[in-house]
Amino acid sequence: MFTGIIETLGTVEALEKIGENLNITIASEFTQELKIDQSVAHNGVCLTVVSLDGDQYTVTAIEETLDKTNLRHLALGDTVNLERAMKLGARLDGHIVQGHVDQTGKCTKIEQKDGSWFFSFQYDFSSNNLTIEKGSITVDGVSLTVVDSQKDAFSVAIIPYTFEHTRFHHYKEGSTVNLEFDVIGKYVARLTALKD
Repeated sequence: MFTGIIETLGTVEALEKIGENLNITIASEFTQELKIDQSVAHNGVCLTVVSLDGDQYTVTAIEETLDKTNLRHLALGDTVNLERAMKLGARLDGHIVQGHVDQTGKCTKIEQKDGSWFFSFQYDFSSNNLTIEKGSITVDGVSLTVVDSQKDAFSVAIIPYTFEHTRFHHYKEGSTVNLEFDVIGKYVARLTALKD
């Protein structure tokens, strides 16, 4: 379980394809605090630490994860949003994030307005995922509030701190992002669909 509050950025140091799996080696400032078998969210994707070496650690993404997320596009030197699992009893500063990406979306527009940024994203609605105005959404692991909700698109407002300390300053129109929709909203949508 995560909160969507990014702790730090990591750098991709190595990528090793083994069968259909991808071993991803990351350098981060909190590597020394990790242990093998610990969960860490990478651009919102929960992955397990499988090895440690100095300031670098390795996780493995399986084929299904690669098919459903932007991790399949990673290249050496890329930056990833990182968050360790939340501690029981700690403050929940973002919202409940499972680290299970529902689908990817595309950045369609970036606007700078009076010191903040507005990012718009579009996604395939065929999976019946939805957003609501002032509801929660996770973009590459970042907990955000929906500003403009449409059937297959939404916008979010980004403050300068978030812009500088997450991958948002790397996005361009056309960038692929991981989306995790609000878990409560997903249950409500599923229950509604069962009643029809």
